[in-house]
Amino acid sequence: MSRLTLALDVMGGDIGPRITIPASIKALEKDPMLSLLLFGDSQQILPLLQNLPTDIQNRLTVCHCSRVIENTQGLSYALRHSKGTSMRLAIEAVQKGEAQACVSAGNTAALMGLAKIILQPLHGIERPALISVIPTMTGERSVMLDLGANIDCSAENLYQFALMGSIFAEYQLGLVYPRIALLNIGIEEIKGHKSIRDAAQLLKKNTALNYIGFIEGDLLLNGKADVIVNDGFAGNVALKTLEGAAKNVISLVKGNATLNKTNHICKPLLAWLVKKLFLKGSFQRLKQINPDQYNGASLIGLTAVVVKSHGSANIDGFAYAIEDAALQARQEIPQKILAGLDKY
Repeated sequence: MSRLTLALDVMGGDIGPRITIPASIKALEKDPMLSLLLFGDSQQILPLLQNLPTDIQNRLTVCHCSRVIENTQGLSYALRHSKGTSMRLAIEAVQKGEAQACVSAGNTAALMGLAKIILQPLHGIERPALISVIPTMTGERSVMLDLGANIDCSAENLYQFALMGSIFAEYQLGLVYPRIALLNIGIEEIKGHKSIRDAAQLLKKNTALNYIGFIEGDLLLNGKADVIVNDGFAGNVALKTLEGAAKNVISLVKGNATLNKTNHICKPLLAWLVKKLFLKGSFQRLKQINPDQYNGASLIGLTAVVVKSHGSANIDGFAYAIEDAALQARQEIPQKILAGLDKY
């Protein structure tokens, strides 16, 4: 394991340093070769760093900045007024070579906008994309992109997403010749927007890619594809729907939820779902799923690693985001994608 330094925007997220600082300490305890640059308000950060072991203290650097990009700020305003903010300074640390990756739970649009401007897309990549690892009912994992960085996408954009997703899956999931599918409203070739149908033709022509066709939303968690490709609008809606449904079902099977007796539709539906899970042997797997392990998404297609944590992430969730960024940086995912563009 190589030495590594990450830049963290510790002011981002719903709670800020009270989550990000304990998560940072947890990540350092787990990874003895990791160092962190903490960008944020030192008055809020320093009280949370008391009585730490010397080894941990030596691998933490507090970079004071009093300005923060708020989640309520629009993209244009946030970009124009980003100078001196914790998010921008964290990204600039990566640009300057002071850190090898950036992690933030802050304003998603601002993070994507600043990362594109400061770090720049890889040569040949038209648009970076948000990608995330998602669990499956088979116990395996898939990756899905784009998850909101690009609302309108051309066929060429979707084709490049497939290329990047395939390379990402090779190294992050350890897959050989990962199966690629396009999210669509049907599996027939005549279905969907023209851009999706044209992207399918581009993928079919490239025999170096394992394109298996269209996939519908009901099979996203069934392990039918390793790389699921879509535009940012459909991807964001699909992911948020999966997250909400998964949280509700996991809460139910763990006994943390109660059903309203007056809910005549939801109650039998959930009862049926749990019964099916028992019959399929998936109940125990579902109970063992830890949602924190799937916190956040990565902005791929840039010259460096940028990981976006959920704003509502808890300590474990943000620590996993740090761990994910460190893994991608050590695996040199941006360089692998750049090399893969020539390969494919």
